[in-house]
Amino acid sequence: MAAKKIVTIVGATGAQGKGVVAAFINNPAYQVRAITRNPSSNTGKAMAAQGAEVVAADLNDVAAVTSAFAGSHIIFGVTNFFEPFIKHQSPVKAVEVEVQQGINLAAAAAATPTLEHYIWSTLPNAQAITGGKYSVPHFDGKNVVDAHIRADAALLAKTTFLWVTWYHSNYIFPMFTPYWIPTAGKHIQFANYAPDTPITTIGDVTANVGPFVKAVVEQPAATRGGRTVLAAQGTVGADEMLQLWARTKGTKAQFVRVGGEAFREIWPLWADEMGVMMEFWDEYREKSWTIAGETVLRGEDIGVVGLKGLEESFKEFEL
Repeated sequence: MAAKKIVTIVGATGAQGKGVVAAFINNPAYQVRAITRNPSSNTGKAMAAQGAEVVAADLNDVAAVTSAFAGSHIIFGVTNFFEPFIKHQSPVKAVEVEVQQGINLAAAAAATPTLEHYIWSTLPNAQAITGGKYSVPHFDGKNVVDAHIRADAALLAKTTFLWVTWYHSNYIFPMFTPYWIPTAGKHIQFANYAPDTPITTIGDVTANVGPFVKAVVEQPAATRGGRTVLAAQGTVGADEMLQLWARTKGTKAQFVRVGGEAFREIWPLWADEMGVMMEFWDEYREKSWTIAGETVLRGEDIGVVGLKGLEESFKEFEL
């Protein structure tokens, strides 16, 4: 019997990481190594009980990450922009932290002699797409890491760039939450973008990212070498999504567009993060998920199946 391949998953107790763990944990061809800062958490203990090797590593410590990656054949790398963003209340500081963590992951992956496939969770380059008009902080840091990987020919040959799209649970962010207005008898969602702005979504990321990573791993010839895969369950208009959420909750909802200045007055920090992303999507629409001169692979291109629908996801989601 062939030896199991070690699939190492960074951020294993986070939304994306848990989904990737689930995709491989019961597959006899793989040994899951779950990387987390706190192996003794309830989630970490549960993964260990399922058979995962749960390993502690701080993404700010490249030596610790390199040690945690030892012997890995497949590595899924992801960073969390929003943790330093909320902690420091600064998009500049959050980008700085995310860039360093992403470069640490790439350096550790490059220093892993057993590595066959590196899957890096990233996002499109809004500045390149828009000629510098839009700078979305939680895209920008990842894009710096993308460039670092592309400059390393040996690592790039083993890399897949995975664009993980909008989470249905983003409705918990205050600038997206539909607010109940008793006198109106409905929920109101205030937005600085058009109601038909297309939102390309993974839906329930924990349920749906795993099938994409599994398909990427099973087709290395088609997905490595710096190819980009769009991890999405579909695309819906902003108001269409709101109405779907409302129907699943048995309520009414209205989409209300406000000016960009008013939006920034309501959410001065978040407007320059999520608000800018929505303005980017509103103006550039389908082009938002493209790379000049490159074909971005989609689920149907790599045989992704078994995705959880957006309606079902919203039915299970509680604000």
